[in-house]
Amino acid sequence: MQRAATSMKDQEENMTASKPGSISRRSLLMAATTVPLCGILTRPASAAEFVYKFATGQDPTHPVNIRAQEAIDRIREATSGRLEIRLFPANQLGSDTELLTQVRSGGVEFFNQSSSILATLVPSAGIVNTGFAFADYDSVWKAMDGDLGTYIRAQIAKTPIMAVSKAWDNGFRQVTSSGREVRTPDDLKNFQIRVPPAPLLTSLFKALGAGPTPINFNEVYSALQTKVVDGQENPLPIIATARLYEVQSTCSLTGHVWDGYWILGNKRAFERLPKDVQEIVTRELDRSAVDQRADIAKLSQSLRADLSTKGLKFIDVDRAAFRQALSKTSFYADWKGKFGEEAWSHLEKAAGQLS
Repeated sequence: MQRAATSMKDQEENMTASKPGSISRRSLLMAATTVPLCGILTRPASAAEFVYKFATGQDPTHPVNIRAQEAIDRIREATSGRLEIRLFPANQLGSDTELLTQVRSGGVEFFNQSSSILATLVPSAGIVNTGFAFADYDSVWKAMDGDLGTYIRAQIAKTPIMAVSKAWDNGFRQVTSSGREVRTPDDLKNFQIRVPPAPLLTSLFKALGAGPTPINFNEVYSALQTKVVDGQENPLPIIATARLYEVQSTCSLTGHVWDGYWILGNKRAFERLPKDVQEIVTRELDRSAVDQRADIAKLSQSLRADLSTKGLKFIDVDRAAFRQALSKTSFYADWKGKFGEEAWSHLEKAAGQLS
């Protein structure tokens, strides 16, 4: 069996190269940005004072890697080659949980991690995955660039790692199905849905009466193909790059959870850098964060048309009805108790009252 993947994104982009009839990488990138993937500038490693590794779980053509490489190139130029960062996409250096261990120990200096798996180390990081908390991107970035983001960064800093830039975007998650069409909360009753091994998502779908089944992402395509589960949930860019439309017939635009990426750094490795280099790293990664956010927002819009041509039927749902159904359960009260009053107040400041 292939190595298990374990994040909410779960290497959700790593199945992009083998099946025919997929949406091309070129069309995905053209939908997001006209900026090409910058090649790594050649420079002998001995010319750099510092040579660091930057690991990601996404396909090389995903906006995460395009914008990370752009930041790396700018950092190299702005530091006159003092800092050489080498990008390793698509889990080349290990699975997400393995990489989280490596960045904690310093074996990898930088790593992008989804909020859900970071929550295994920093529980408060998972609060952004609260079901139906964010209505739109305005509320997301109000939270992440405001008090909630500041609070989470402070909690991360209590560990051997740190957040080295603004939050990046993983998108809003949508429900797909190969049979039953999900139009209302009642349609989720006894609906067998694959979820990543993330407690918040399992709790969310249980509260709505579904049957959530944690499955590692490297097994999702075959699980859908063989009807082990009825459906799954993911952001549209992942549904596209993993070609899940080949084994799913409908996509309900529930937007039930937003997820983000944190660019994490090993604290000791970052502090070894001169102050001016630290400032350049953060500045250029912040710039790429803003660019990557725009890429994902554009892709989420354009992919509806692209996936429709592949036979995926889209269903617009009343998200308020789902949130109302969830509010009638103990879901929000339970998670408020787990995250604590301070974290929850920061969430509601941006998202509005949830319970």
